[in-house]
This record gives sequence, structure tokens and C-alpha cells, in this order.
Amino acid sequence: MKNNSVLIGEFKELLLSSEELELILSGYKTVSFKKGEYLIKQGAIVNNYYLVEKGFLRSFVIDVNGNEVTTNFYLEGSMILEETSFFLRTPTKEYIQVVEDCELWVKDFDTFQEHFNTSEKYREWGRAHLAQNFFAFREHSLTMITETATNRYKTLLDNRPEIIKKASLKHIASFLGITDTSLSRIRKELVK
Repeated sequence: MKNNSVLIGEFKELLLSSEELELILSGYKTVSFKKGEYLIKQGAIVNNYYLVEKGFLRSFVIDVNGNEVTTNFYLEGSMILEETSFFLRTPTKEYIQVVEDCELWVKDFDTFQEHFNTSEKYREWGRAHLAQNFFAFREHSLTMITETATNRYKTLLDNRPEIIKKASLKHIASFLGITDTSLSRIRKELVK
């Protein structure tokens, strides 16, 4: 993978010295995954985080009835990090699966820790991503309680339209906390 536009873009605004940038970038390696493969499976201790250069992925959990419930989607430019397992070194409850062939930048836990402790700007970048992920998760949790299914779909359509184009109806429906049938009905109503 020769293109590193996402990787360079991720750190461009940090105004790092050339030495700091070189150090941080040196910790990333490129990996490719094919549709259907898993980055993470339930029960593993997550040792890597990823930046998506190309492709589409989703995270999900298995509910008490054995159903897959989509928890997030990841597109080009997204950071993939299962924070609880990565930082607390505990087994994850999530799966992260490749929906569309992808190319990723990966950094392992030990290298992340080394760079995190070396660069103040990299620490701030990491904290900003953690805060962003926390607020997005919280907002999604609250909308699941306070918004109608139609409004949840409209918000997804307005804020992340590329997901509507790439994800299956089944995965979108589980992300929105509704059935496939309800999602089909909502989509038909909005077309009218």
C-alpha cells in the first residue's frame, strides 16, 4: 500500500516537528483484509488500533438471543479502536468485520504507548479521538432512547450517507435498533 493520504492527513494539523512526525509515522504498518475477514473477535485482547485508508468495516456484538447487533461502521479516514480492551487489556465483547476489502494502517499497543509517552502533541491527538468516540457513542445511546426510528434513520442519512450506500439493510437496522421490516417501511415512507 503506497498511498498514505489518510495517515499523513491525520497528523497534518498537529504541527509536529519533522522528527516527531517521523517517529509517529514509523510506528504504523500497512495491512490488507478481504471482505468477510475479522480484525477483532470477541474474547481477544485487542493489541492494535487502525486507521482506514480504504474500505468499509463494521463492529458488532452478539446479544443474549444470539443475534448480531451492529455497534458502528468505519469508512476511509476512520480510526478503529476498541478502547476498553486496548487500554484495560481485557477481552473484548465486540467483533470488527471487513464489509468491503480494505487497506489499513495499524499500530500496536506497545508502540502506541511509547509514542504516547514521547510526544505531547500525539497525546493530545489521542485524547481528542477518545473524547470524540465517547461523545459519538453517548449521542448514539441517547438517540436510541429519545428519538423515533424514523428520526434515527434520517439522522444517519443526513450525517453519514455513505453508510446507507455501503451497508446492508440488516446491519443498518440493527445499528438503529429496529427490524429490517421497520427499516424498509421507513425508507418507503420517506420516498413518498
